[in-house]
Amino acid sequence: MPNIVLFSGSSHHDLSQKVADRLGLDLGKVTTKKFSNQETCVEIGESVRGEDVYIVQSGCGEINDNLMELLIMINACKIASSSRVTAVIPCFPYARQDKKDKVRGGSRAPISAKLVANMLSVAGADHIITMDLHASQIQGFFDIAVDNLYAEPAVLQWIKENIPEWKNCIIVSPDAGGAKRVTSIADRLNVDFALIHKERKKANEVDRMVLVGDVKDRVAILVDDMADTCGTICFAADKLIEAGALKVYAILTHGIFSGPAISRINNAPFEAVVVTNTIPQEEKMKACPKIQASDHSMIPAEAIRRTHNGESVSYLFSHVPLWGGGGPPPPQPTSLPAFIVFPSGTWTDPFTPTPPATSLQKGPDGLQPSTCDPLKGHAHAVQ
Repeated sequence: MPNIVLFSGSSHHDLSQKVADRLGLDLGKVTTKKFSNQETCVEIGESVRGEDVYIVQSGCGEINDNLMELLIMINACKIASSSRVTAVIPCFPYARQDKKDKVRGGSRAPISAKLVANMLSVAGADHIITMDLHASQIQGFFDIAVDNLYAEPAVLQWIKENIPEWKNCIIVSPDAGGAKRVTSIADRLNVDFALIHKERKKANEVDRMVLVGDVKDRVAILVDDMADTCGTICFAADKLIEAGALKVYAILTHGIFSGPAISRINNAPFEAVVVTNTIPQEEKMKACPKIQASDHSMIPAEAIRRTHNGESVSYLFSHVPLWGGGGPPPPQPTSLPAFIVFPSGTWTDPFTPTPPATSLQKGPDGLQPSTCDPLKGHAHAVQ
């Protein structure tokens, strides 16, 4: 089996480092610079011949520069004879430009998400790992394998651990497109759901909103895949309070927070706006105390481990790997064994009791529980 090499792009080095720490790896050596004419230059600082390469680059910050940097890194590794190149893109760029619609120019609107998919394939990517695509059908734009990971298991766990009144909550989608997402969460929590129908006359501006569902005397939890200027979720929060909701939370996978987003959140009736760290949030949290960032680096880290070992990634669709030690996990060998056990950490489903401490070993029928591991970690067996 080839060794694994993990590189970080410029967009979110902190996330890349956390993923590397969870895998017990050092980030690969790479130098990125710009020429005087603003062309991007990337130099891979170590051999990748025959290696299994993973490049972490999120679609945030200077999106166009970071996308070009990712393409060059992929191509550099590919022509250096790496055995496989996987692009780990937690927040996929241009994901909202996935179709032609009348708001963006009708038949003359570009389908930019398809263009980005083509560019990644042509650059030499063999596999894509991303998280909560804005439209799941974007996976079909690729001619290579795509694993779209979901934040839903982590969302369920955050709700149960941080909202004491969660049994009296109602899960709300701020638009019709998120109905499937919120119904899945509501079903697993065994609570009701509501929907807000919105109409846009132009991009980033909501014209009209209608609430469908009863939120009176309930804790309303808005769930969406991303928020940009935050007009939708802030108008939705006002609508929910007007309809009698006791409290309003927002849980988002990708917190872009551009333009007037911060001032809108500060003025909106949110208890908290919770986002994952697919996009850097440090500066935004300083400007808005309502924003809370939840570390989800364990999800892409485990997806990388499973991909490298040839194991099922779909297990992560309903389970979340947890690290509860309060610091970086112990180093793992670079060969990445077929189990991942951390002290005081768990493999768990939010609705499955933690099993006795075990380790997981590769058996003829896949992963099976075995005797107690000296690290005293817990593992939830893969079915």
